[in-house]
Amino acid sequence: MEKNILSIKNLDITFRTNAGNIHAIRGVNVDLPLGKTIAIVGESGSGKSVTMKAVTGLLDDNSIINSGSIFYNRAGEKPLDLLTLTKKELRQKINGQQIAMVFQDPMTSLDPTMQIGEQIMEGMFLHKKISKSDARDKAIELLNLVGIIDAEKRMKNYPHQLSGGMRQRVVIAIALSCEPEILICDEPTTALDVTIQARILDLIKDIQSKMGLSVIYITHDLGVVAKVADYVNVMYAGKIIEYGTVDEIFYDPRHPYTWGLLSAMPDLETDDDRLYSIPGSPPNLLHEPKGDAFAARNKFAMKIDEKAEPPLFKISDTHYAATWLLHPDAPKVDMPKELKLRLERFGK
Repeated sequence: MEKNILSIKNLDITFRTNAGNIHAIRGVNVDLPLGKTIAIVGESGSGKSVTMKAVTGLLDDNSIINSGSIFYNRAGEKPLDLLTLTKKELRQKINGQQIAMVFQDPMTSLDPTMQIGEQIMEGMFLHKKISKSDARDKAIELLNLVGIIDAEKRMKNYPHQLSGGMRQRVVIAIALSCEPEILICDEPTTALDVTIQARILDLIKDIQSKMGLSVIYITHDLGVVAKVADYVNVMYAGKIIEYGTVDEIFYDPRHPYTWGLLSAMPDLETDDDRLYSIPGSPPNLLHEPKGDAFAARNKFAMKIDEKAEPPLFKISDTHYAATWLLHPDAPKVDMPKELKLRLERFGK
């Protein structure tokens, strides 16, 4: 059994709105093994970012945490439930120095009025209590680590003087400045072109191996997942509906929603000239669906899907999926033939 550095247990979150309460997170369980990379994937609105905002205490003021625990397990220390800390305690004791986050758009993460060197050193002054000269040396070292050439000169640049890829590298340098144990990457390459995207992913993997980081990726891009993840959690309508190792999810997916996500990936060798899309839209969680939330979009749905929510069925020790198709009494349904051929091509 691998040791989990972070364990989210039965997390349940509601948001108060003028239209009513939105039950956005509905009993989420996620484990991050020490030194490994997990990915949380799903369509926009499935609850990926909200789950991670709960970890870092960045939820909006209209949120209500109904139940759950988020255990941070540091070596040699008693597990700490992050939900028992106030937002101020999280900012002072955990965020930055233990758990750091890389956000989607570097332009909204960086202060346009501050030189990037100052922004990298800011967290060190707050958490590490080091001298200005030591902080400056560390900032230059970090800029070199993230692959920024002529780091000493770049310290004096403002964000608008850097390219998108360089800005994202600076954001990563800031996240690493206090040597955290966990790095959360929320769509870290969405705003970048594909060549820069690949470099940023390689950079994070390289830094992970050098610093022994445990990494969480939030993404809708399964191409990113295939490149970086050890384990994958597929999220839909505020729940984890399938999880397993990256090989299990890519080569033996069992949930029809996972089939849809994999079918929607662009593939140069497919015979079909149209890109597949999952029919319909995710449910409105203002009105919580009865039964399986995916039933209305699932062409394999059965009568029980409209009445009861499926539990997570065990496929292997590391692979589980919440679909009634895995019940012993369910009819035998295979994944779509085109997807099977596609996964065989991936394997080669």
